Amino acid sequence: MGIVRLAGEGDRGRVVALRVLLWPESSIEEESLQVQTLLSSGVSGMLPAAIFVAEDGDGALIGFLEVGLRSHADGCDTARAVGFVEGWFVDPAHRARGVGRALMRAAEAWARARGCAEMASDALIDNQASQRAHQSLGFAAVDRCVHFRKAL
Repeated sequence: MGIVRLAGEGDRGRVVALRVLLWPESSIEEESLQVQTLLSSGVSGMLPAAIFVAEDGDGALIGFLEVGLRSHADGCDTARAVGFVEGWFVDPAHRARGVGRALMRAAEAWARARGCAEMASDALIDNQASQRAHQSLGFAAVDRCVHFRKAL
């Protein structure tokens, strides 16, 4: 692995491509707009956010982690903001080599610098690999939830 750093405007295309791999139901256009907004403003919604990227030794992007502040998260102290992992992806060819850990450490430092004492995240209930990755980095499951929807 090369380095982990904050994403810049020059990374937008590759970050978008990685985001579409993480969220295949999304479109390139939708992800491009979200990445452009975050990179230009440093916020997601109304709160600070950042994208960290990991490069291999040749400078190619092999992963990203989007982190933001949230006013609250399940299982966390409601009296202060919490750092939240909004998206975390490492190219499958580079997994289990410390890339995800390095991205998480950068996100944790970013959140600490903004006064956070906790990090939170989520994973789909059937994504066992993500759950194991979170647990290996010290995250503990605090809740399981089934979300419902009904069209009106």
